[in-house]
Amino acid sequence: MMRSHDYDAIVIGGGFFGCCLALHIRHTRNAKVAVLEREPELLQRASYCNQARVHAGYHYPRSILTGLRSQVNFPRFSEQWADCVDNEFEAYYAVARQFSNVTAVQFRLFCERIGAPVEPAPESVKRLFSTSLVEDVFRVTEYAFDSTKLKDRLLAEMQQAGVEICFETEALAVGRSDAGGLSVLSRTNDGELGLTAGSVFNCTYARTNRLLRASDLPLVPLKHELTEVALVKVPEELENRAVTLMCGPFFGVMPFPARGLHSLYHVRYTLHGVWHDADPDQYRDPYEMLEHSQRESRYKHMVKDAERYLPCMVDCDYEDSLWEVRTVLPISEYDDSRPILYVEDCGLEGLTCILGAKIDNIYDMIDFVQQPC
Repeated sequence: MMRSHDYDAIVIGGGFFGCCLALHIRHTRNAKVAVLEREPELLQRASYCNQARVHAGYHYPRSILTGLRSQVNFPRFSEQWADCVDNEFEAYYAVARQFSNVTAVQFRLFCERIGAPVEPAPESVKRLFSTSLVEDVFRVTEYAFDSTKLKDRLLAEMQQAGVEICFETEALAVGRSDAGGLSVLSRTNDGELGLTAGSVFNCTYARTNRLLRASDLPLVPLKHELTEVALVKVPEELENRAVTLMCGPFFGVMPFPARGLHSLYHVRYTLHGVWHDADPDQYRDPYEMLEHSQRESRYKHMVKDAERYLPCMVDCDYEDSLWEVRTVLPISEYDDSRPILYVEDCGLEGLTCILGAKIDNIYDMIDFVQQPC
């Protein structure tokens, strides 16, 4: 049985970007907004299954623009979401002697250029590293976010603002409605649901092209990566610390507040598969790819390599792994940049596709959505 509801805007996807966008539209336009979320709760996919890093720019010495935007957005995010941010740990970036895309001098110069605080690590920390493999270690200012707290706060704010949230509702296709706006065909536990709105925002991240393909619209060039982030109990030396070894086939370990553990990723071993969206006839649904993946953990490879640079990693205890599809723009392959995707009238007037690369990009997205519908 089909039912119809009218909204000023429909946001498809209840991740961090979708929720913040819905609140922004509701507050700035006094619009009637609905969020369609496939899962039974908000922030259950990419917003949760990541390293929970609030970027301040340090991670991107090969992309000055990405570093600058992160450094600009970092204090804003840290202040607005202070109750959801863990800043009570020390953060260190180390530069390897070999196979690194930057030297220690270049890294420090990059930090100075983007205005990111950086100073030499204390000797007690430097002694944790292998001096034969690590050129230098720096103390930086970087935080972690708690996705569970973000979820609870966003839910409360959306309910208070009057944003309608439709859980366990999967958008199947978007088209032109008879009334002149857009129609969204969705599937719920009770059957199919027809919704109409003046504007529709596709914030489905890895599934951006799935919605476009089902709607007979051109695909957006995207790269997908099947990823594993390990969750570990770290040794005492790292309990209140985060370490990132860069910039090459290296690793990072940092607090993961939502579980009270540390996350461990490795540039080489975190990736379990890569594919691109190009030909609609050869399109592969990222969620299906993830669901049917073998999920054989590479934690042992991650930690074994990390031990060479940071010997105390040998005492890590493996707890779990987060499996997800990470989606980025193809340009990121070349310069490690993390621009957002923002495409208005994406094959259909009134349909906007948005894909955020990292959580601090949220303000770049908001800047795009300033004009009334």
